[in-house]
Amino acid sequence: MSTDPFGTERLRAAVLRAWADSPTRFTEDTNTENDLRVGGYRDRLFVELAQNAADAALAAGDRGTLRVSVVDGELRFANTGAPLDARGVESLASLRASGKGEETVGRFGVGFAAVLTVSAEPRIVSVTGGVAFSAERTRAEADRTGDVPVLRLPWPVADDEPPVPEGFTTEVRLPLRDGVDGRALLADLKNDIGDLLLTLPWLESVEVEGGVWRRSDLGDGVVELASPDGSEHWQVHRGEVVWAVPLDGSGSPRPLGEDVLHAPTPTDDELSLPARLIATLPIEPSRRRALPGPELTAALKNAAREYVELVCSLPGKERLALVPGAGFPRSTVDGMLREAILENLADSPWLPAQAGDDLPGRQARVLSVDVPGLAPLLADLVPGLISLSGVDLRAVGARSLSPAEAIELLTGARREPSWWRSLYDVLLPALEAHDLAKDDLGALPVPMSDGRTLPGVRDALLVGGSAELLELLSDVDIIGLRLVHPAAAHPLLERLGAKHAEASDLLEADALSAAVERSVEDVRSGLDGMALAGAVLRLIAEVGDEAPDWAGALALPSEDGWRRADELVLPTSPLGDIFDPEVFEEDGALSVLDEEFAEDWPVATLVAVGVLDSFAIITDDEPLEPEHGLPEEHEWWDSRERPPSRVLAVRDLDLVGDDAWPEALRLLAARPETWRALTEPGGHTGWWLARYALLDGHAPLDWRMPEASALAGLYDVVPDSGLSKEILLATGVRTELGADAEDVEDLLDRLGDPERKVSPGLASRAHAALSEYTVDVPAPDRVRAADGTAVDAHDAVVLDVPWFAAVLAPERMVVSASGAAALAELLDLPMASGLDAKVTEDGEYVPWTELSALRLAADQLGVELPEGGVLLHEALTVTFEDAEHEVAWWSDGRLHAADTPEGLGRAIAWATDRWADRHVLTALLDDPSPSALLN
Repeated sequence: MSTDPFGTERLRAAVLRAWADSPTRFTEDTNTENDLRVGGYRDRLFVELAQNAADAALAAGDRGTLRVSVVDGELRFANTGAPLDARGVESLASLRASGKGEETVGRFGVGFAAVLTVSAEPRIVSVTGGVAFSAERTRAEADRTGDVPVLRLPWPVADDEPPVPEGFTTEVRLPLRDGVDGRALLADLKNDIGDLLLTLPWLESVEVEGGVWRRSDLGDGVVELASPDGSEHWQVHRGEVVWAVPLDGSGSPRPLGEDVLHAPTPTDDELSLPARLIATLPIEPSRRRALPGPELTAALKNAAREYVELVCSLPGKERLALVPGAGFPRSTVDGMLREAILENLADSPWLPAQAGDDLPGRQARVLSVDVPGLAPLLADLVPGLISLSGVDLRAVGARSLSPAEAIELLTGARREPSWWRSLYDVLLPALEAHDLAKDDLGALPVPMSDGRTLPGVRDALLVGGSAELLELLSDVDIIGLRLVHPAAAHPLLERLGAKHAEASDLLEADALSAAVERSVEDVRSGLDGMALAGAVLRLIAEVGDEAPDWAGALALPSEDGWRRADELVLPTSPLGDIFDPEVFEEDGALSVLDEEFAEDWPVATLVAVGVLDSFAIITDDEPLEPEHGLPEEHEWWDSRERPPSRVLAVRDLDLVGDDAWPEALRLLAARPETWRALTEPGGHTGWWLARYALLDGHAPLDWRMPEASALAGLYDVVPDSGLSKEILLATGVRTELGADAEDVEDLLDRLGDPERKVSPGLASRAHAALSEYTVDVPAPDRVRAADGTAVDAHDAVVLDVPWFAAVLAPERMVVSASGAAALAELLDLPMASGLDAKVTEDGEYVPWTELSALRLAADQLGVELPEGGVLLHEALTVTFEDAEHEVAWWSDGRLHAADTPEGLGRAIAWATDRWADRHVLTALLDDPSPSALLN
């Protein structure tokens, strides 16, 4: 065999001559090789050598095998297929030309420069011979230093070069540069083998460190990629380009979403398509990106057309996975491809129609919500409806059909009730799964028992074939009362608001309540109200005499025409004698129910709809505002410190006749529910009766109980009306002195009434009660003085300090047990402490502790004498209102006292805050013996 079968000596000589003839050529070759090593083919080692193996297999016409290993510090790639030839060596050494045929991918073209990333001394050994490259030998041959173009000068391999491994035709051997880890390179390769096998169809298997990765064609475009860790499947379309999408374990597509363009080797052009594109495209010299231009545009448009074929190779329900999603393109190529693919999907048939052939996107209508079984029911109603649902296909021109729009298309459709029930069977699971909302089905047609099909279930009643209920309502003309055909009755209708037409459900029907609420107006306009009245009363009797709130509006016959039920009184009710006769006059507040009509119905049923047989109760456990229609409710509400937690009250109290109150109160007490309202703490009923009921012409608050003698003078004893003590007390007849903000003016009038005989003590207690309220009332003209008389307010003074009692006449003083300042403000009177009075002469200052008699008296009472002392006078005189008054003691900021037991006793009582002990202190000063205290 020739030692140089590929003519490397000739190739070297030609290159060396070129370098000698053109000094810049060496630099150009060095730079070109460096650009390929660190630029265009950086990180492409495995891809480029795998492509060479695939091309060798193609050239041999048999699928090939590639083995990758690390031997003696060398990374080796052994492959089957066509061996190395002279043309291939020329391509390797040219840097500018490739020996590849039209069908090959790599086959020792410029991409072989990728080996320089890991080795400066690459060799290729084949069954036909071998060739070596060397940076060191190139420097020596070219007489150069530094970087040199390694792949420009080939040499034959050494005579002792080991042969190609058995079973292979060619092996690339790469002594690794310092710092390059061969094992790490193999680990990286294992991650990329699957993509290499998919990209290179002529490469059947790859072996790495005993592990085998294998590609198998399973038919119908499915490719299996097996590895030591398992296998994966791809759906592949092959035409002028290759499109491939991975499949999951069930055979469904698993869209990529992120990938790069393979042209046919991986480029740096990122793609966001669901499938991988492998195509022969114009590539930049660096082989990193597609080369823009008309050729690329045409190639991408052709690839987009073939993409539809990949889509159609999948089952109909799987095809949507390959529709490109929304988002910004990841590259220029990505944008061009996506735009072209979407345009082809819009114009080419691929969407499975519900009936007939596949449809282009622009001709398709798709249900926006996936409701299994719905599309077949709508097929003949919606042209272009596809069998796929719940997806957004607007990007391919399809028109979305919302559930509400689909339901709208059903309006006017004529179908048997059983068909509608089938439709409801389909819609109910979607509603329960929240795929549909109730609003989507708002216009759902519902077949009625009368043969009509009406949109929506509002007010629809599911009668369940009940002949009794149908007969009950047969004579009643109620606008909007809709009874569902029994053959179409379905739980879906109930979920959407249809009601079962039992008695209680019928009573909840809006149509019935609306008919009742306008019933009086309808009867007065000439319509017959007897049928509606009978139907409603029968329904209420059927549910146990429990009526809805609106039942009070039911028109019933009365003595003077038709009235609302809650404006009627039973003929046998005692209210007829208790209410004021004017109440029952024509157009009065109430009327009496027609006697013959009343005899036809149980009292409980009539009372349930609001007809009165006794006083009615109002109950509200969540009151927010005073809106219950109770008499003087706002006054009661405003009189409370805080809103009530509930309202429990008797209505119509303001209709009682003036002379019928005793009987009315007995009626209230006779029934537990009205008695409970009457005795409710802080309740409206007790509050109102106390002020507005009449006992002998006056409100209960104007009277006192016979045993409340302490109130004699201010209040008179309640007259005997035959009412029990409990009723009198519940209605507010007084037992003790008390005034609230509402009673202040009345109490002032009573105190100022000269006809009333009020004791000084009662007046003082009444004044104390009045002082607790700050209300805006007119100041009284007359007030009650300390001597018990009613005097002109202009001459009166509120006694707020005790020493002025010695200079003021009793008929001028207004005395209160407490709250003198508040009382003065209420009565608009001056206080005594503000009057001008002066002690006529200074006394002698004497410390308390120097008064021996005072010490003895204080000791017996356990009173500790304070610091300081008193101004002592032989005779204490005060000038007040141009007159001199001799007094026992006084205070003008300093304490004065006459040198008497009375003067000293009051002064020390005031100084020690023991005013209540002033009389005891006075007695002990007069007689300090123990017997005086004990007596």
